[in-house]
Amino acid sequence: MAAKRLTREESREQTRQRLLAAAAELFAERGVNGTSVEQIAERAGFTRGAFYGNFDGKHELVVELLRRRTQREAEEVAALRAGVGSFAEMMDRLRVWNVERAEHLAGWLTLRTELALYALRNPEARPLVGEGEKSTRALLETSVKTELAARGVEPPADPAFLALILHALEDGLLLQRFLSPEGTGDEDVVDAVQLLMRSWTALSRSS
Repeated sequence: MAAKRLTREESREQTRQRLLAAAAELFAERGVNGTSVEQIAERAGFTRGAFYGNFDGKHELVVELLRRRTQREAEEVAALRAGVGSFAEMMDRLRVWNVERAEHLAGWLTLRTELALYALRNPEARPLVGEGEKSTRALLETSVKTELAARGVEPPADPAFLALILHALEDGLLLQRFLSPEGTGDEDVVDAVQLLMRSWTALSRSS
């Protein structure tokens, strides 16, 4: 059976995906500033002309990469939350997710850092990074409110602030896991979240 012939739009999207994937690899290896359009095109198996047939320049590609990563992270967060019946079940899902992510932590953290640095240097790209962060914090806020309500206590502070603490803690622990792995583990993030939830529950009951 002959393979289905791609439409022009499908072929263009496939080319863009390959260019974005190649860029993500090179940004993690060499940084955004250390990667040229020619290197991206070569890694993807295209010519320089093919690159410019899909993107006006490296800046447009970086912005598109940020947009797609933000969308993918939002989808992953939604998938983690979907159908969860309890805080314990959510923690189990997060535990599995963190262990799987740990297998590619170096590349994931390097690319995330590079894109964050790019956003800091290019304010017009910053909202895309912020959207991904807000999606994660919104999930954490919902989880915090749901779990504390299930325990019959009121949040000891604004749930949005508690979610910010959890998100910042996750970032810090992942960085420590990468830079100083001795004494750290793949499940530290989940263990820390559970410890904080117990502490916040006790604080609420004692006030």
